Amino acid sequence: MALQVGIVGGGQLARMMIAPAVELGIGVRVLAEQPGMAAELAASAVGDYRDLAAVRAFAQDVDVVTFDHEHVPQEVLAALVADGVAVHPGPHALLYAQDKLLMRARLDELGMPQPDWAPIAAAADLTAFLASHGGRAVVKTPRGGYDGKGVRVVSDAAEVADWLDALAGDDRLLVEELVDFRRELAQQVARRPSGQLVAYPVVETVQRDGVCAEVVAPAPHAAARLAEVAARIGSGIAEGLDVTGMLAVELFETTDERLLVNELAMRPHNSGHWSQDGAVTGQFEQHLRAVLDLPLGDPAPREEWSVMVNILGGPAEESLESRLPAALEAHPAVKVHTYGKAPRPGRKVGHVNATGDDLDAVAYEARAAAAFFTD
Repeated sequence: MALQVGIVGGGQLARMMIAPAVELGIGVRVLAEQPGMAAELAASAVGDYRDLAAVRAFAQDVDVVTFDHEHVPQEVLAALVADGVAVHPGPHALLYAQDKLLMRARLDELGMPQPDWAPIAAAADLTAFLASHGGRAVVKTPRGGYDGKGVRVVSDAAEVADWLDALAGDDRLLVEELVDFRRELAQQVARRPSGQLVAYPVVETVQRDGVCAEVVAPAPHAAARLAEVAARIGSGIAEGLDVTGMLAVELFETTDERLLVNELAMRPHNSGHWSQDGAVTGQFEQHLRAVLDLPLGDPAPREEWSVMVNILGGPAEESLESRLPAALEAHPAVKVHTYGKAPRPGRKVGHVNATGDDLDAVAYEARAAAAFFTD
């Protein structure tokens, strides 16, 4: 009988694991939050990922449980492990992708380079941090934020008064120095339970309005030393936190040539979508291999350059599919990946990959093809 992977969460990351699973002869089952989600092709159940009974019933029929997102509560994950279910990444690792304060403290223990940071519970705490860090800082909610949500750049404690007022008990917010960075990078590694680890090339990510818009692989103008340090950081975090599956480490390259860890994702990640068409082993196949403890694939690039451009929002009056023929005719060398999502301003509804040996030409192809799908 084929191995069965259960994915909690029915978004586009789960959707993009389906094709490589089919090619490997692996069964995929998805616990979707509601009908009609991106991964409905493999949805075998609909249920709330916070509902232990629903998740427990779903996990009975699979060999390993993994995730489309990091939001499954720790108590649900712990119950699965107590039941003898293989969960990858495990709750002891996923904890550090769920809570940014715990992540910062643990990465300090591991000696990883980070921005200055502190937990804050009151306006006075933030005022003191601002005074010692040039008058501006980044405040984050420790849990639940993504794509710019739960993040504010502030110069006065009043700008997060609502967040501070909502704190209860031992709750804290996270404040970080506002890093003077040259660009944002991302380092992906894959690690299997038996310990094998492989690292992908470090990539440059371009953010717009807090959302990833483009990725260039490998990062242009990256000296060998930078690539080595990024890979060492990614590998050290994966091993130090005992991450299994794909790990993405978002990084700042500072103006004084340091690398600082920004955030973590323990799953396939937007910064790795280029690898579907640009690497020997794409991140979605790699994640399946890793969580099943199968030998990992080669992460090397197939071409000198790969560029991924997100399709954000989509056409206002039509479906993405209606624009597909014209895009494919104009740009037959690109690969278009759509998510089965209804267009909505700012929403990630698909992406385009292009590869080749001339970066300018590759970037043009990816951007021009993606433009067919937006108004």
